[in-house]
Amino acid sequence: MTQESATVDPPGDELFARVPTEVSVYEVSPRDGLQNESTLISLEGKRRLINALVAAGLRRIEVTSFVSPKWVPQLADAEELARVLRAPEGITFSALCPNARGLERALSAGLSEIAVFLSASEAHNKANINKTIADTLAVFSEIVPPAREAGLLVRAYVSTVWGCPYEGAVDPARVVKIAEKLLDLGCYQISLGDTIGVGNPRQTREIVRRFLDVMPPERFALHMHDTRGTALANVLTALEMGVRDFDASVGGVGGCPYAPGAAGNLATEDLVFMLQSMGISTGIDLDKLIEAGNVAEQVIGRALPGKVHKAGPFRLRRSPTRAS
Repeated sequence: MTQESATVDPPGDELFARVPTEVSVYEVSPRDGLQNESTLISLEGKRRLINALVAAGLRRIEVTSFVSPKWVPQLADAEELARVLRAPEGITFSALCPNARGLERALSAGLSEIAVFLSASEAHNKANINKTIADTLAVFSEIVPPAREAGLLVRAYVSTVWGCPYEGAVDPARVVKIAEKLLDLGCYQISLGDTIGVGNPRQTREIVRRFLDVMPPERFALHMHDTRGTALANVLTALEMGVRDFDASVGGVGGCPYAPGAAGNLATEDLVFMLQSMGISTGIDLDKLIEAGNVAEQVIGRALPGKVHKAGPFRLRRSPTRAS
């Protein structure tokens, strides 16, 4: 059974003319997915999950965060985990770094990529990291250039792009300006987050259009939440405009902090099933990805909201010939 066995020929509709033939999936479950889990996951459990993701063909995996253990006790073992992981050739393990101390820890652990994060909303940024956007960018100016000089790649997350729980609508022009400043600092890609899962396809079209007006599609990615069931609709809209990078979390692990009990991150297997069914290559083995979703459930100890790891893949077959 091949890794692309769920694919079918894409339709010839003009709507799909700009859809990329290949898409890169950035896996965030070991960090963004696990960080808010109330039950502490063992180091071995985290390693088991990451190994399952690697076996499925994920090439870019965010494995932990070098934030203070006081604020995120789930990731208190960040250095130890990073040191026991061995990235196979062609695989990148990254970690979130909030400040210069986080960068020191990442360098000591031997990682090749870090990520920085802020919000597009002043109110959310203040609530999340107790800084203004300007002050946060000033901190990044002390992190990103030294990281680049040390040979690390740096990615950036911008959250609340589609809406803020405190401010409501967020001006896309503000998001673009923040992203351009991050690129100028040396970040190679900006991940745009629908943190509270309120995005709709029309809004996504406008946001993506604004970004494509000033940068090529490989410089930004979409990080959609499925809190209200619109994640894949927004992904499809972005695909139709040529976007080729998406974040996801196996099993859909990682809830929305503003909607307790609701779905959060888009499940990687749901995303990959749709992409491969459209004839889009991901380099990911869907069957092994479903196995990774099962591993995530075992490690975490509860059912996860992802759909495809429960329903399984669908193998398209030719329709039987009708009897005359």
